[in-house]
Amino acid sequence: MTNTIIIHSFPLSGHAHRVELFASLAGIKHEVNNINLAEGEHKQAPFLVLNPVGQVPTIEDGNVVISDSNAILVYLARKYAPDYLPQDLQEEAEVQKFLTLAAGELAFGPAAARIINVFNSTNDIEFAKATAQSVLTKLENHLINREFLVGNKLSIADIAIYSYTAHAPEGGISLAPYPNVQRLLASIESLPRFKAMPTTKVGLLAE
Repeated sequence: MTNTIIIHSFPLSGHAHRVELFASLAGIKHEVNNINLAEGEHKQAPFLVLNPVGQVPTIEDGNVVISDSNAILVYLARKYAPDYLPQDLQEEAEVQKFLTLAAGELAFGPAAARIINVFNSTNDIEFAKATAQSVLTKLENHLINREFLVGNKLSIADIAIYSYTAHAPEGGISLAPYPNVQRLLASIESLPRFKAMPTTKVGLLAE
């Protein structure tokens, strides 16, 4: 019997959105429980019992609790949607490389610029913009003659980079110089069960 996954989320978090997006695209049975960050619900019991760090996303799969968006993607892919994680060792390593990029340069670039612009963070905007340009250029060049990031099919690598890349303009980062990146985003957005992340200028710091 397949469990209904509970995704503890926040609508404006790209980290949380990538988990919701994957669950939706892969047809994984799930429910979304939005955590009220405005009232500090993520820093109080009972949420802290699930995730002592107090961050979204966190999932419950029966008695199993997993936090960290990329760890969740790997877990869900292995258990429920293996087609999204290559069995070939070299391709799996490539997926892991893009998960690292999503947690590193993408977070410090486009995601950070969005946090500064939308949530009034005091982070260094020039560093964020320079990092965004660097990581988007890497993605643009990698996608030359490629439809997806790894192999010839959609994987959790593409899903991991989607949310903050698609919402880079909220941080003042134009995607116009990156047609290959735009093409990948459009391919994902055209998929059945695609779930968009809200675009807004008002909100709270999610990560």
